[in-house]
Amino acid sequence: MAPPTTSRPQRAQVKASRLRKALRHEEPDRVPISDFFWGGFTRRWRRELGLPGDADPYHYYDLDFVVTTPNMDPWIRPFETVREDQTEVVVKTGYGATLRKRFDLPMPEPLAWDVATFEQLERVEFDSPRDRRRFFAGGDNQIAGVGDGFERNSPPWLDTVRSLWPDFAVFGSMTEVSECLTRLVGQENALLWMGEYPERMGAVINRLGAFYAESAEAAMEAGDGWLDGFVIWGDVAYKRSTFMSPRYWRQYFKPWVRRMVESARRRGLMVIYHGCGNVNAILEDFIELGVDGYNPLEAKAGLDVVELRRRYGHRLAFCGNSDIRVWESGDPAAIRREVLRKLNAARGGGYVFMSDHSVSSSVSGHTYDAIVKLVREHGRYPLALGEFELPEPAE
Repeated sequence: MAPPTTSRPQRAQVKASRLRKALRHEEPDRVPISDFFWGGFTRRWRRELGLPGDADPYHYYDLDFVVTTPNMDPWIRPFETVREDQTEVVVKTGYGATLRKRFDLPMPEPLAWDVATFEQLERVEFDSPRDRRRFFAGGDNQIAGVGDGFERNSPPWLDTVRSLWPDFAVFGSMTEVSECLTRLVGQENALLWMGEYPERMGAVINRLGAFYAESAEAAMEAGDGWLDGFVIWGDVAYKRSTFMSPRYWRQYFKPWVRRMVESARRRGLMVIYHGCGNVNAILEDFIELGVDGYNPLEAKAGLDVVELRRRYGHRLAFCGNSDIRVWESGDPAAIRREVLRKLNAARGGGYVFMSDHSVSSSVSGHTYDAIVKLVREHGRYPLALGEFELPEPAE
């Protein structure tokens, strides 16, 4: 698809410029804000604020950027419905994963994987990373279709990107190996095989890494002219530290993250890495890789963006870390303290306001409405955070 030939509306240009300045550690007009929203939250938000059924938080609050996902399934195919009733659906996806999605619960339950042994994983072959259906065709795919909601026949990725381009800074995205393994064989199997067969598993990681690096390159080519940035999805940590040793991550996972970052950099795209859990052990690596911003910086994993700013200065931008547990409490005083304290990390740029993961259905619509207003009021430069203003760290 050819790049756009029409001029971009000013509102989107302003947002892209605001975000780029923040990620470059410059102070824009105000702190950028966006988030990821559970479908359950969006439905609750519409109901509580009396909004129409097609309202969405991105447009309603004029948020700064949106992340989009092409078809990342190893095998591009429609879901195979195993069973379905009014309470749940069980499907087999393009990851060869059998998932149970209960409609009253936020996340699906993996039941089985077609790739069930290490020997199968060593032999597995995927559809081409450059298959045009990933970017230009509609259809089922696991990441878009089976999560906190359930959706069949997602629209073509490029159609989504083009529809958002006039209103927001638009990010494409791609998983890296760790995210793939979780969906392809399950996290328990992946970590077990890293321990049992470290070198052979390393060879598998390298093969999958090459596949997803090429997929990312193809996505950037498909979205040329339409994208402002790129998100790399790569959960590699839990509450205490990384799933695998930092040494193992550096040897096998890091080179493929580097490839994706370099591809984005060549195209002038902003780069955000999304990795849940406590990543203190490898944050320096993302600085070395040239990642612009790190997300989501989970407070529940012991991370604090104010302390991270003091430790790393302006060598890495931070996106997130506002504690969703505080948001879920609905306590106005606690929420005000949480929001304004975390805005200290925005002094000098380098901060994008987001939750420390995503906005769950346990957050009320009125609470999120109040949070956006707080950020818009107190996140304008020069920052004025009142009693929550902290002294600047020494250089």
